[in-house]
Amino acid sequence: MQNSPTYSKFELTREYVDDLQLAIAENNTEYARELVAELHEADIAEIYDELNIEQARFVHLLLDEELAANVISELEDDVRIRFLKELPEDIIANYIIKNIESDDAADIIGDLSKEKRAKILASIKDIEQAGDIIDLLNYDEDTAGGLMAKELIAINKDITVRACLVELRNQAKKVKNIYYIYVVDEDNKLVGTLSLKRLLLANTSQKIFDICNTDIITAHTEDDDEIVANLMHKYNLVSLPVVDSIGRLLGKITIDDIVDVIKEEAEKDYQMMSGITEDVESSDSIFKLTRARLPWLFIGLIGELLGSQVIGAYEGDIVKYAGLALFMPLIAAMGGNSGVQSSSIIVQGLASGNLGIESVWKKIGKEFIIALINGLALATIAFIFTYLVHSSMVLTISITISLLSVIVFASLFGTIVPLVLNKIKIDPAVATGPFITTSNDVLGFLIYFSVARMVFTMI
Repeated sequence: MQNSPTYSKFELTREYVDDLQLAIAENNTEYARELVAELHEADIAEIYDELNIEQARFVHLLLDEELAANVISELEDDVRIRFLKELPEDIIANYIIKNIESDDAADIIGDLSKEKRAKILASIKDIEQAGDIIDLLNYDEDTAGGLMAKELIAINKDITVRACLVELRNQAKKVKNIYYIYVVDEDNKLVGTLSLKRLLLANTSQKIFDICNTDIITAHTEDDDEIVANLMHKYNLVSLPVVDSIGRLLGKITIDDIVDVIKEEAEKDYQMMSGITEDVESSDSIFKLTRARLPWLFIGLIGELLGSQVIGAYEGDIVKYAGLALFMPLIAAMGGNSGVQSSSIIVQGLASGNLGIESVWKKIGKEFIIALINGLALATIAFIFTYLVHSSMVLTISITISLLSVIVFASLFGTIVPLVLNKIKIDPAVATGPFITTSNDVLGFLIYFSVARMVFTMI
């Protein structure tokens, strides 16, 4: 019996990279092979990020066929694309694609140019594998169909446990990891799932349908990847079957695919919340990074110009009551922070599906109470500080009322906007960051100076 490989924790250091690059430069294949021996494919992929294409190819040729294929699957998209551009199509087809599952193969091929993609598919010797990959390429990559792998164990419901064990051995040769056995009828419609433990403990003469679980949770090919992620998280699934509109079993999605989805969605939302309009990496070109950042900076510029117009409209009040200028940063900061806090909670809840079943008005009411409590606490501190430092009751009252009003307004604004955007099918992550901050700056100043003018007029 072949033992599974064991891996020790690997830490990539500058010294390690220098040693490996020196071995490559000196064409010392033995030492280079020794440096990467026993490493996990994810660790080797991390090493490739620090090498140029020629150096990475040198290391890649030292690896056995299956490990080399798995390393390609682990590479970051931009690194993988650059690497594969240098390899002939028949090598990619019969040494990389051959040794990985269909979902990983579709991801790899899908990132390449149409011309290279067609040549690779034409070079694949296993026609069934090529057909599976073509099927997966027809689905949007952000759907269940785009995530699923075709490799699975499917057993007819009418056979016995004994016959199932024989069939399992035959089918297992093409499946990397077996989480469940999927039970289908003669039309390949999914009718149940079966764990390996239950199969092994069952009487060999029993029918498979009599011991399988018929309470099935499935995804449909067109389901969004976030829906799939929420399903697997909610029901603690390690594998999820994918069916078509009439219930035929087409593939499965495993937990490793969903971890990638969660990571990508988190990165995308974080970038959008930070005011970056597209998915970028620090290694991307200057043009791409600039293009991703500039639109929100432009929106921020327009917002701040509007804010300056609001300040200009109250210039006479600022001249007359100079103390108002001292607290403008306070109003802007507290409004922006309160809005971003509220919107972030809502966006997080919408993204995870954990927002609950409360009505919109109940959510808004809840946020209003929280904002009121926070506002009163902070306004009290501001009242004490302003009065002790400036000894002006008029200024103190203006600051206190304005701060309370701005916090409540910004919190409600930060709650409502993501809910509205979600309702009209726009990613609510766009509501946070620069959008909320800039909007609250403009409206916060308007509230601040309006309240101050009213207080100074009345008192």
